[in-house]
Amino acid sequence: MTTQAEAIKLLEETGCAPNVIEHCKEVASLAVEIANKTKAAGHDVNLELVEVGALLHDFGRCRTHKIAHAIEGYRLARTRGIEPEISEIIKRHIGAGISKEEARSLGLPENDYFPRSLEEKIVAHADNLVKGTNRITISERIALMRKQGVPENVIQRMNKLAQEIEGLVR
Repeated sequence: MTTQAEAIKLLEETGCAPNVIEHCKEVASLAVEIANKTKAAGHDVNLELVEVGALLHDFGRCRTHKIAHAIEGYRLARTRGIEPEISEIIKRHIGAGISKEEARSLGLPENDYFPRSLEEKIVAHADNLVKGTNRITISERIALMRKQGVPENVIQRMNKLAQEIEGLVR
């Protein structure tokens, strides 16, 4: 398994900006907190996978800051021999997932980008709760999305993911 140190080195070597790397570290910190609570509540979760997947979730930002960063990161990870489970986290971390139809309309390869595994869902949720390097609430994220004109179905999908993950640790 790719280690924490290897993940950070990879981000640096591929030219990810320092602010992107700091964002990834904060998302990883929060994701590990969520994963630990999830594990303590009796759910089976791979803590290493969550940490490294969260560190590399924005790997593609060394190439683009558009929505396609998830695809670019996935491709980069695959060519670098990163474990498939980590590559999938990178591909599926955007918001709370993207449908085939949404992908097509966004100019992405037609695919289903919904987080499936518990680890993928935790990383996507943690990413939604970090703006830059600052932690925010899901309500604050939703307010930002509404201000940006994000469709209501996408906002509801993100809220549903938050409820799912937060429901695991109650």
